[in-house]
Amino acid sequence: MAYERILLGMGNPLLDISAVVDEDFLKKYDIKPNNAILAEDKHLPMYDELAAKGNVEYIAGGATQNSIKVAQWMLQVPGATSYVGCIGKDKFGEEMKKDCTKAGVNVQYYEDEKAPTGTCAVCVVGGERSLVANLSAANCYKSEHLKRPENWALVEKAKYFYIAGFFLTVSPESIQLVAEHAAANNKVFMMNLSAPFICEFFKDVQEKALPYMDYVFGNETEARTFAKVHGWEVNYSIFGIPSLIAELITNYQLLMMTFAIRLKMLRRSLLRFPSCPKHQGHTRGLLLSHKEQILLWLLRTGR
Repeated sequence: MAYERILLGMGNPLLDISAVVDEDFLKKYDIKPNNAILAEDKHLPMYDELAAKGNVEYIAGGATQNSIKVAQWMLQVPGATSYVGCIGKDKFGEEMKKDCTKAGVNVQYYEDEKAPTGTCAVCVVGGERSLVANLSAANCYKSEHLKRPENWALVEKAKYFYIAGFFLTVSPESIQLVAEHAAANNKVFMMNLSAPFICEFFKDVQEKALPYMDYVFGNETEARTFAKVHGWEVNYSIFGIPSLIAELITNYQLLMMTFAIRLKMLRRSLLRFPSCPKHQGHTRGLLLSHKEQILLWLLRTGR
């Protein structure tokens, strides 16, 4: 099986700026230990202060980009993966490109002229991490960048696509372009529910992409929220998730067949998607964890 450019990810790239700090640093910027928040104005000077520390590390991050980097590392095939997203034209953007290229990922960023590169401050105190994300340029991706011949060539070359639900907040048009291409060419299209707020506040664009999804990643919290926003009962235990998903799929007039396999202690439910012309009786899966292992399994087995 040829692996060159086989997997393409699209998402919100964030440069993790990681450094060991002390309690006074957390108090200065009103940050709680072991917490994750979005940056406010009071946090903005913190990024330069972290960057000036001698122990600082720059790591290309963001949900999809992290998964693509892990998949690249697991495949151990040069140029197997590609990634697109938006960064700024600044020093943090250059650090992002340097880190991802070093990891072996073919990155094709859209570089916004005005917004700075999205960053995530990783403040490490006593082994615990506090995260403060400043999305910035990551919110500025345009589908026109994807349509450029050199970037659309990555879409045509890829056989698998993975996109986190967070990207629904930025460029649903880009997601739809890739989803329709995958359906028309019998390729594998995968998305992640990503977070409860995606299911709550971006329901319409999520539902538009749903029929094209071959594999959907999510956890029990996201599944509960997905059910809740559709008006279904969510009073169930964690072990009832496959049954809940079966109910969700039935409500979408999709058929379901389930069985359990062991793959890194993973329970997998296989679904049929007759509502999309692409699927016509083919089975695909809804996966509830360990997405990087599953990406590797899909690529290795040619599913």
